[in-house]
Amino acid sequence: MNLTSLSYKEKGDCMKKLEKGMHIRVLSPSSSIERVGGFEANRDAKERLEQLGFKVSFSKHYFENDILGSASIQSRVEDLHEAFLDPTVDVILATIGGFNSNELLPYLDYELIAKHPKIICGYSDTTAILNAIYAKTGMLTYMGPSYTSFKMKELQEYQTESWLKALSHTHYELTQSEKWGSNAWYLPDATLTFQPTEWKVYTHGKVTATAIGGNLSTFSLLRGTPYAPKPEEYAIFIEKSEDGDYFEFDRNLAALLQAYTNPKAVLIGRFPKECRMTEELLLYILDKYPVLKQIPVMYDLDFAHTQPLFTITIGAKVTVDTEKMSIIIDEEGL
Repeated sequence: MNLTSLSYKEKGDCMKKLEKGMHIRVLSPSSSIERVGGFEANRDAKERLEQLGFKVSFSKHYFENDILGSASIQSRVEDLHEAFLDPTVDVILATIGGFNSNELLPYLDYELIAKHPKIICGYSDTTAILNAIYAKTGMLTYMGPSYTSFKMKELQEYQTESWLKALSHTHYELTQSEKWGSNAWYLPDATLTFQPTEWKVYTHGKVTATAIGGNLSTFSLLRGTPYAPKPEEYAIFIEKSEDGDYFEFDRNLAALLQAYTNPKAVLIGRFPKECRMTEELLLYILDKYPVLKQIPVMYDLDFAHTQPLFTITIGAKVTVDTEKMSIIIDEEGL
């Protein structure tokens, strides 16, 4: 594995699991809260987290918003370091995704992070931060809802339960939601439509490996850098955002399998409607790669830029059993 000289377990305290009463620090490693309407438009997220029993605070530079809808590299790095250093902070939660969290990777103090291990969670563009921290320190990180995800009303119960289960347990099973949608749920007058959830299998099999991955486009940015995770045996979770279409997924999958040539499993999230991906197109793309016919491959999982989404642990062991439609995460089996 591409780790620093000592793992986080050797350098600092063990990471605490989530408990009621803990202090969540919200910060923006990518886009600013202004990108999604500002603080007041997202107050429901704060209130929901507080109703769950958590204290919520916001980073020093939380309201910084530059011409790119983000904050300076210096401000974002400072906010991350401060959150890890603050002894009163237990959980770090990304505001939202974006496009530029990979800018921060050369400037993060991984020794500092390893000495102060904490739950850090987000998805989409936060993929870069989560995988880099795991690669450089061995610290487990969490791919799941961002802060703004908690203001969603429909399907929130499944999403919150999955998040609580992942962050508070070391062994948990991912389960299917009852229904899902690809909706602009954050708009007050949006028309919401839903379909029954059905996880699907492209290739059957059973395997245990280390979970890595996330948003495919963002994860691809780590190739050739010191921040790409390189466990000996790995299962790759991948999902596609609304940006781009199935052509982009096609070429990014090719690049991924050229960099990670020996995956033990590939687990694919649902596609937002903007991608124009159909099952016929997806199966045609997957058929190109002989390796995907030899390992467990599942698709249409609750892991995506659709609603709702489950939470997984980057760096934990994941056991995939397609016959049982089972995906089990084990943080203690490292």
